[in-house]
Amino acid sequence: MRGLSPDFATTLLNGREVVSTGDNRSVEFDQYPSELVNGVVVYKTPDAALVGQGLSGTIDMQTARPLSFAERVIAISGRYQKSSLGKAANVAPYGNRFSASYIDQFMDNTWGVAIGYAHSDMPIQENQVGLYEPWTTEQTDQGNRPGLAPGTVFSDGIKALRRTGNTKRDGVMATVQFRPSNVWTSTLDAFHAEAEQIDTANQFELNLSNYNGNYTPGLLISNPQVNADGTFTGGVASGVYPLVRGMYNKRKDKIDAFGWNNEFNFESVKVVADVNYSKATRDELNLENNLQLTPMPQLDTVGVVVNPNGFSQIRPGLNYSNPDALFLTNTIYGSGYGKVPQVEDRLKAARLQATFALPEAMKWFADMDVGVNYADRRKDKTQAEGNILLGGQGDANIAGDLQYRPVNLGFAGLGRIPAWNVPGAVDRYMVFNPVTNLDYLIPKAWTVQEKTSTAWVRANINTDIGEVGVRGNIGVQMVRTDQSSQSNYFDRSRPAGQEVLPIDAGKTYTDWLPSLNLVFMFPHQQTLRFAAAKQVARPRVDQMRAGLEFGVDTATGKPGGSGGNPLLDPWRANALDLSYEKYFGEKAYVAAAIFYKDLKSYVYTQSRDDYDFSDLLASYVIPPGMTAPLLTTGTFSSPENGKGGKLKGLELTASFPLDMFSDTLRGFGVQASATFNDSNIEILDPESASSVGSDPISLPGLSKRVYNFTAYYERSGFEARVSQRRRSDFIGEIGNFNGNRTLRYVVGENVTDAQISYTFADDSSLHGLTLLLQGSNLTNEPYRTYAGTKDRPLEYIEWGRTYMLGVNYKF
Repeated sequence: MRGLSPDFATTLLNGREVVSTGDNRSVEFDQYPSELVNGVVVYKTPDAALVGQGLSGTIDMQTARPLSFAERVIAISGRYQKSSLGKAANVAPYGNRFSASYIDQFMDNTWGVAIGYAHSDMPIQENQVGLYEPWTTEQTDQGNRPGLAPGTVFSDGIKALRRTGNTKRDGVMATVQFRPSNVWTSTLDAFHAEAEQIDTANQFELNLSNYNGNYTPGLLISNPQVNADGTFTGGVASGVYPLVRGMYNKRKDKIDAFGWNNEFNFESVKVVADVNYSKATRDELNLENNLQLTPMPQLDTVGVVVNPNGFSQIRPGLNYSNPDALFLTNTIYGSGYGKVPQVEDRLKAARLQATFALPEAMKWFADMDVGVNYADRRKDKTQAEGNILLGGQGDANIAGDLQYRPVNLGFAGLGRIPAWNVPGAVDRYMVFNPVTNLDYLIPKAWTVQEKTSTAWVRANINTDIGEVGVRGNIGVQMVRTDQSSQSNYFDRSRPAGQEVLPIDAGKTYTDWLPSLNLVFMFPHQQTLRFAAAKQVARPRVDQMRAGLEFGVDTATGKPGGSGGNPLLDPWRANALDLSYEKYFGEKAYVAAAIFYKDLKSYVYTQSRDDYDFSDLLASYVIPPGMTAPLLTTGTFSSPENGKGGKLKGLELTASFPLDMFSDTLRGFGVQASATFNDSNIEILDPESASSVGSDPISLPGLSKRVYNFTAYYERSGFEARVSQRRRSDFIGEIGNFNGNRTLRYVVGENVTDAQISYTFADDSSLHGLTLLLQGSNLTNEPYRTYAGTKDRPLEYIEWGRTYMLGVNYKF
């Protein structure tokens, strides 16, 4: 939103902040079926009575309120889709969605019920080529990549894969409303969603770092191709030992949210009392199998062509398509590794607010709101890990009953490679006993707690200045946050069995957030909006973890470490918004908006050389032979509050039917928007230096240009539309194999979708029926990332086109 990453936005469900299944607080919208959401309200400017608002905006997903409907509504829908990438391994290209909802009122509209169910089963089909990071001259300068001249920018490996799998999701929504009179309305709502994603990446991987298991001859790059920037673009690598790998991921998410809202309308005051609870869990299993040709070694000569605008090519000399020739063995990357991440997020909250009528003497103001809200949130994460070792049988060829249809990597120049049941192979041939008590795993388990008290007062404006109507509000919100985190760290200096020590830290802070929203309604359907506010957004949850790694350089006595920071302050900003809207009846409108945010602080990872390690050193045991004096300050990398900066933007929007210009164009219309963003904020991210470098970078998620355009035709029940969305390059966020967040440069996208549909008329026997056909990503736009410059690609991913046939029926 407004060119910023999800870190800056907040998502609500029925006006309440909700939990998330990831490490962060941002919501994954695909876990909330659109069929169960009645509407979405987007707040781009702050409001003193809006609890849990974000810095870039607040998104409120709202489920149906049955007493807001005049009559019973029953709706069903179905979708059947196909991926253009086709079948691979054991996964078909087909998917389906189904939903049903029922809304009704009873006993003279004093009782209302809304129930909805949505199911989806969608295929995962993906082609990808990825190159190792970093692209660097470090090894070629030292002569460690034979055949390459010093100064050549080189990547130490490349992989090609076909990812296949399925995502299944079931969601249920239920609401019961009771309104015995205009005085009291009671609403009880519940939401439940379960999702399971299972996918396997079957991949061919080539290490180019001069490591082949210490066999001879070693790496030699012959006929190297280097561009004008000194970047390696291709060559022939000999003395390499490729792998065929199976990377399996299973993720199960569950979300429950409950709320009870009571509204009392008395003669001069309205009181709202609300209590809510939500909980999310994530259980994940990551497994890897590594196969190589045996008997060892089976060194190969492989041609490599790096393509920054398409799939890079890998052309091996040996045959990797025969599953009988590939064995689970102790490869150059070991036999396998596994992880079992788990996340639990719980939030309970209560709100009490009242709206009072104001005296007529206060001509500008219609009424005043006062309220309080208390929220208690706790997020826990654990991550057991471990090597997946060969069983007693030793090297093993994967049996035919565990084999799937081979996957075709022809897009990368490779042909077919085997695909198989990874967890089945682990169960039959291997041993996997994940643990949490190893030194590098100790800090990966953490708890973050937040107790947030919010109070506000808001005066609502409703007046006229001559012919100009003025609406809006002015108010102030007080937010008091008590945050803390608990974890452990590993002190290698201590005796065996005593190395694990607890760490518990946190802080309390208070923010006062004034806000002003004004709407001027001029004659001729013209509207001018102005907003000014002070805003905050709490840090990412994983940034606030107490977990850390710590040690002392015994040669210098200098301590060092890295981890999270439970003492973080939020992002803070002063914001101004101004917009102009012109409406043409109910047919069309044009709008222009500018926004300006002065970020007083920003949260990003920094390396501090003056960090005080005194608390951690209190239990440190100086090892034998260490003669250097123990220093109390050293280097520590963690999220810190740094200098902010300016963010500004221009938003242009238009929607109009073309019959405004000519009656021959009746039914045709266009909708368009354009956003232009600019920021002088620069940050450092040492954890992502291998992909974005060590120099300052721009705001993650910020595209300087974003465009949306839709052309449509609507007439006599028939509708056709083509939509295109474009955005310029930006810095995106992904999760790496270590389960950590990392940043990468992402090439801007240009995605085209289309839809045609027909809705039967009211006088038809098929009244209420709609048939539709959709096509998504019709140009097969890829996802591309790079390191610094586009001639140094990291990922090139193709998801293909998706075609969907659907039916809706409402009665």
